[in-house]
Amino acid sequence: MSRRHRIWLSLPVLLLLPPLAPFLPAQPNHAKTVWNYDGGLFVETDGSLPSGPCFRLVGRATAPQFFENLRREDSALGTIFHRGHDIVTEFPTQLRLSFLMLDTPCTPQLQQAATRVYLTPAAVSSLRLSFYWKHGVQMRPANGVAPAHFETRRVPPYASELADKLPEKLEWLFEFDVPSAGVPVTDSLVIVLRTTDGRIAARAAARM
Repeated sequence: MSRRHRIWLSLPVLLLLPPLAPFLPAQPNHAKTVWNYDGGLFVETDGSLPSGPCFRLVGRATAPQFFENLRREDSALGTIFHRGHDIVTEFPTQLRLSFLMLDTPCTPQLQQAATRVYLTPAAVSSLRLSFYWKHGVQMRPANGVAPAHFETRRVPPYASELADKLPEKLEWLFEFDVPSAGVPVTDSLVIVLRTTDGRIAARAAARM
């Protein structure tokens, strides 16, 4: 039998076979996003006071060894937090929350000292700090938060020869110990600064 005959004889057999594509197993989706939390949870936001000064809060929440090698993985199967092979579901017993309050222009155009309104110690001391744990849309007070350190620093002027003519510019360092035993890592630590009349001057969150 010639080679041509053999090929044609095999075609009916192939046509009788069911298509293979519908029976192939579905390929799993392995795409995932990985977040690294070395260094802690970072916090940053802008705020302002009714009297005009604007400021920026920059800081982070830390805990000894807790955030080292801590990973978050988001995939089609959900979100998990782990350190190596250990699954992490709760924060440690305590977090240290540190943030710097920096005087900043309310708009980029207001760079001249004559048009700027600066934060003063009196304005900062009038603010009221509140702390909350946020789960979804629900917020509950973070109880037991204790001040650990407070410091006011003078910021050197951009032109030292004009130091006597420029208004004094300061920055403020705040540190707090936040009890966090039993708090799920999916909760966010929310910081709210309010004025004496209850207006929110700034709000920031440390979140995983």
